[in-house]
Amino acid sequence: MFGDIRCVVCQHESIADSPAGIAADLRGLVREQIAAGKTDAQIKDDLIRRYGDYVLFQPPVRIGTWLLWFGPFALAAGAGIVLVLRARRRGPGDAAPLTAEEERALAEFTADDENA
Repeated sequence: MFGDIRCVVCQHESIADSPAGIAADLRGLVREQIAAGKTDAQIKDDLIRRYGDYVLFQPPVRIGTWLLWFGPFALAAGAGIVLVLRARRRGPGDAAPLTAEEERALAEFTADDENA
């Protein structure tokens, strides 16, 4: 149970691992609620009521947390779509033809390679 609850001060640690005073208070609160016979779901609901969805390492999927759950996938999909569209737009036949001067320089360059 302690591993599922985020320390509201440390943010990257659970209340089991955090040395912060608030984490100790939360551990005590959870112990009291367990001793009172509350279920894990009831304890989590109480913590969410007090601190919001952020207190859980795995917040519930609901409208308010869609961005948190699906935002990274949407961002990756959007980036993939942009890359595909850019690749399609720029085809191999889109290169501009060589000017007469460039053709002459290329002919000289290749002639030098053949003579060497």
